[in-house]
Amino acid sequence: MSAGILLVNLGTPDAPTPSAVRRYLAEFLSDPLVLTMNPLGRWLLLHVVILPFRSPRSAAAYASIWSEEGSPLLVQSEALTEAVRRELVSANHSVALAMRYGSPSLASGLEALRGEGTTRLLVAPLYPQYATSTTLSSRLAVEQELQRQGWDVPTRFIEDFYAHPAFIEAAAEAARPAVEASEHLLLSFHGLPESQVTAPEAGGAACLRSEHCCNAVTEVNRRCYRAQCYATARAMAAALGLDASGYSVSFQSRLGPTRWIGPYTDRVLPALAHRGVRKLAVAVPSFVADCLETLEEIGIRGRAQFLAAGGEAFTLAPCVNTHPLWVRGLARFLLEQERIEP
Repeated sequence: MSAGILLVNLGTPDAPTPSAVRRYLAEFLSDPLVLTMNPLGRWLLLHVVILPFRSPRSAAAYASIWSEEGSPLLVQSEALTEAVRRELVSANHSVALAMRYGSPSLASGLEALRGEGTTRLLVAPLYPQYATSTTLSSRLAVEQELQRQGWDVPTRFIEDFYAHPAFIEAAAEAARPAVEASEHLLLSFHGLPESQVTAPEAGGAACLRSEHCCNAVTEVNRRCYRAQCYATARAMAAALGLDASGYSVSFQSRLGPTRWIGPYTDRVLPALAHRGVRKLAVAVPSFVADCLETLEEIGIRGRAQFLAAGGEAFTLAPCVNTHPLWVRGLARFLLEQERIEP
């Protein structure tokens, strides 16, 4: 039997232009697992408010971090795919990349693996922490595409790797130079609306009901995104030799008037400066590839906010990207998962 591995990341516009960003946002935010509201309300919010006004602003933000090679997220994801493919060449595994939204599409990734003779499939969403808006959405979209293609292949889906040694070791080592040059580490995770975290399908029925609910991942909250983020933070801090006073946790990228999980990064950054932190390191371990949310939101806007509040030095740690520890660790992790019966 020939094993095929599909690496799935979220996606990116094809270009840093308003029209390309508008197409991307239209696909992304039309997903009912991303904008969780009634269909009419979603359509009105998207087409009357978000797309006309946000597309030009987002295009400018993308332009500020776009490289000669293209979108950083796509460039890093493609490089990771090729590096993992080389690691697994002796195991006779096929590896393909797909984006949940945009290009390369899920259809093209699955078609490539099918064309290489895949007889069993492992789908690996590159989201360390489980969330319905990312992990579950990707799974449902892959299942729908397999059905559309009429491809009945044994398939296994990876749900998360928020505390797997392969990820933690690589994330800690990627952040170590920034941490060693700083006084404090802020671990900023992508935020989610509270309603998505507490939804039964997210496994968060008990989440946010107690101040201690995220102190450990248990059978009750094993799919709780916020609890998994805190578990990642604790594991990274331990790997870096930091005690509880040496790091903070926050959540970024909130949008709209609804309540999101906190504390909020854009409030924590100035608070740290006002508290006396002068040299700050920031890592964003809800991403495996540098992207708009790391390079622009944190690396540009977050930096400016911290310095304006009195901070003196701000260092953004890179994502794991193609760190050698991550490439080797991910390849081993994928082999472990692929050998488990679906």
